[in-house]
Amino acid sequence: MNRGILIVLSGFSGAGKGTLMKELMKTYDNYALSISMTTRNPRPGEVDGREYFFSTRETFEEKIAQNGLIEYAEYCGNYYGTPRDYVEEQLAKGKDVILEIEIQGMRKVKQMFPEMLPLFVTPPSAAELERRLRGRGTETEEVIKSRLMRAAGEADGVEDYEYIVINDDLQTCVSQIHGIVQAAKSATARNTQLIHDIRKEIGDLSKGE
Repeated sequence: MNRGILIVLSGFSGAGKGTLMKELMKTYDNYALSISMTTRNPRPGEVDGREYFFSTRETFEEKIAQNGLIEYAEYCGNYYGTPRDYVEEQLAKGKDVILEIEIQGMRKVKQMFPEMLPLFVTPPSAAELERRLRGRGTETEEVIKSRLMRAAGEADGVEDYEYIVINDDLQTCVSQIHGIVQAAKSATARNTQLIHDIRKEIGDLSKGE
């Protein structure tokens, strides 16, 4: 019961996932963000073990061979992945680890951590999603259209998630996510060892042992 759970957070671009995670971390002290491993060079100001675990390509591929990554992908000539040992260490400390990835990555994680909690974040409507994308003021019309087309494809996989969370009001959404996580910790599927122990103890008592 003291072990943390792995939370996979996905959602449309513009759903506010990053803001949600920051507010969740600020409001509650039991969460930890997963830190990715990458073969790209550090950018100015980035620190190893904070933004990323920076590694050589050889080291990364050794991790792949040793099944030491929960999920990984290659993008623009560099590897990006989630180290299994870091996640396991945080879970053992009782931290609930948040991993922000896309649906393909979520499916890979589920194979290794079938008890993980998948959450999908969405704005209240498609019109609001477009408004938020345009409100950034940093992207071209072409990029906005591309993100909306990508969202249309992502919408087909929402049923693969255990819960859908509507990000309309930030604080309400943060409270809702925290409530879901706390409830998920009590799910029977995530407490098989506890159930086994209680069943055995009751069996022993009933026999007078």
